[in-house]
Amino acid sequence: MRILILGTGGMANQHAKHFAAIEGVTLVGGVDVDPARVEAFNAAHNIERGFGSLDAALAWGEFDAVANVTPDSIHYPTTMTALKAGKHVFCEKPLATDHTKAMEMTETAERLGLINMVNLTYRNVAQLQKAREIVQSGQVGKVKHFEASYLQSWLVSKAWGDWRTESQWLWRLSKKHGSNGVLGDIGVHILDFATYGAGSDFSNVFCRLETFEKAENNKIGEYDLDANDSFAMTAQLESGALGVVHATRWATGHFNELRLRVYGDKGAIEVQHRHDWSKLLTCLGDDIETGTWTEVDVDPVPTNYMRFVEAFRAGKNLEPSFRHATNIQKVLDLATVTERDRTEHKV
Repeated sequence: MRILILGTGGMANQHAKHFAAIEGVTLVGGVDVDPARVEAFNAAHNIERGFGSLDAALAWGEFDAVANVTPDSIHYPTTMTALKAGKHVFCEKPLATDHTKAMEMTETAERLGLINMVNLTYRNVAQLQKAREIVQSGQVGKVKHFEASYLQSWLVSKAWGDWRTESQWLWRLSKKHGSNGVLGDIGVHILDFATYGAGSDFSNVFCRLETFEKAENNKIGEYDLDANDSFAMTAQLESGALGVVHATRWATGHFNELRLRVYGDKGAIEVQHRHDWSKLLTCLGDDIETGTWTEVDVDPVPTNYMRFVEAFRAGKNLEPSFRHATNIQKVLDLATVTERDRTEHKV
């Protein structure tokens, strides 16, 4: 399988590393509007060809699939171009900046019979996969309630770098630079984390968004710091379970942490995932009488990168698909509407 890496910023290094480690996969080209950046990226990953645009790469055409690691607002036009050229696409999240664009991308990929997947990276967490298995097996009984959170602290500390001076962080705070804030950046992850682990999609949502003062007039150079920093959502699942989802970049002491708790009438599970470890805890059977939680050992699972290659080789799409990401985008869009209307909306 021959893969083209489209966009050679920070996350592209992860794509290159993971795809190159899969037997039978070759990275044949890198694409970036910045010649120096694509040259350095190609040298780091032993990629032979570099291009200044997707059109130039498609004119060459000697590749099977595109790993789209461009900024969020560029996902739609570049993915549509690649699909229309007959290329399979592995796209970074979010699939698009709104539901309408995401649906067009989904329907185009499906109509053309092309493999399409979105890199919802926390599907790679083995503890989440096992938690879903436990919930779907009925061991927790009927799910009644859930809690999900995604906590980051890079607006508080410089552990990831200084957002006040570095463009790689500043653009995430600015709407005109293509950001939909925490909701669009990490909201897509925690919404997927919650519904996947709980085994059910959303039916109703209500969300509040907040943008805090971060600089004088909330502006640094060309960046208007107007994208949301935190969100808090109440939601109901199609299963009937009620719950809360929240995320923020102001979570002092938490570099990058996701947590999910799912409570049923026969038991419960909790998934904790940090940048340096993951845990799955269960309270099942007789343990519910004593409130005893037990850590569960789990085996590694195939990564999204592996599943994309597997899907290509089998000629059959796998999850997380464009359609799944499109469904999540609908919830993200509705979250903004509920903030405006101050009322709950059906998904």
